[in-house]
Amino acid sequence: MFHKAVLLSLGIFALTGCDAQKKAKSDTKTSEMSSTNTKASDQNGHIIYFSEGENRFLKDYKLNVTFKGVSEDSRCPEGVNCIWAGVAVAQVEVMGTYSRPVVLDLASMNHEARNYHQSAEVNGYTITLENIAPHPKADSGAKALAGKYKIGISIKKKDSRSEESTRK
Repeated sequence: MFHKAVLLSLGIFALTGCDAQKKAKSDTKTSEMSSTNTKASDQNGHIIYFSEGENRFLKDYKLNVTFKGVSEDSRCPEGVNCIWAGVAVAQVEVMGTYSRPVVLDLASMNHEARNYHQSAEVNGYTITLENIAPHPKADSGAKALAGKYKIGISIKKKDSRSEESTRK
């Protein structure tokens, strides 16, 4: 009888310990999400962050945005001296409420000669790649980062006045 009581109490302690671990994990996730949301509201709320593979409908812009992945990452690894800084190209799929999906190749920098563009125009909006993380490391390179990328994009309404002034 005594053995059964000990086993029962050990079982209860084990289950409460598991529950405490689950709560700690959810508290950690909540704090991570809140820190990400604070990050997203930096610079007057103009930067929107996406994890690789993430899809979101942005009500303010009436756009569905999906971060498909990174097609190229030739950025110079941390701790290495390079001749060229390199570039990362993120594939972002954008679809308006009444338009077909368009896949944009947004680069971490503008370089016209190599056809790298940091911004693209879709449905009257200019979408700009503001940042891409993490940066490649010297020991592992960009291949080790597959599936771990996060990007920050900004979306601005295309100014119709500036368009008219360029036409004149």
